[in-house]
Order: sequence, then C-alpha cells, then structure tokens
Amino acid sequence: MVTHRRRRSILTALALYTLAALFIGYFAVNAFTGNHGLRAQKDLDQQLAEMRGELSQLKAERATWEHKVSLLRSDRIDPDMLDERARAMLDYVDPHDVTLLLKPR
Repeated sequence: MVTHRRRRSILTALALYTLAALFIGYFAVNAFTGNHGLRAQKDLDQQLAEMRGELSQLKAERATWEHKVSLLRSDRIDPDMLDERARAMLDYVDPHDVTLLLKPR
C-alpha cells in the first residue's frame, strides 16, 4: 500500500512537470515561429524597408510630375513645354523641323 502511494505521488509529480514543460515548450515555439513571433517580426521589418524604398521612389516621381504640371499652369506657362505637349498630342510637325526616321530593330 505504501509503495502504491509513493509510486502514485512520483508519477503525479512527473506528469505535472511533463505537462508544465510541454506548455512552456508550446509557448516558446510559438514565440519564435508564430504569427506574431520573432520570424514574423523580421519579415515585417524587411517588408517595411522595401515599402519605404518604394515610397521614396514614388515621392520623387510625384515631384517630377508636379514640376511638369506647374510648367503648364496658365499663370506662368512655359512656351517650350506648351509646344512640346501640343506637338505630342496633335502629332504636329513644323515644316522647318528636321525629322529623323529610324529603322526598327
């Protein structure tokens, strides 16, 4: 009878320690590989860096377009820009212009 109680108490303690170790292991694995874990944070940081680079490129492109649009405003129109846009939109060529025809590759 005494041996059964002692064996039962040892097995109970061993089961509790094993269960606690499994819980700790589960949370440790999820802390590293889960949706909000360390790997996910590293991936998010990499995506953030890529998006910041893309944002800076888009800001530069927007600044270029804003400059071109500002040259076409009616209060301070640039004659060269107006001439370029009119020729591009109307497919117009001045008789005094030199036209070069290139062979397609």
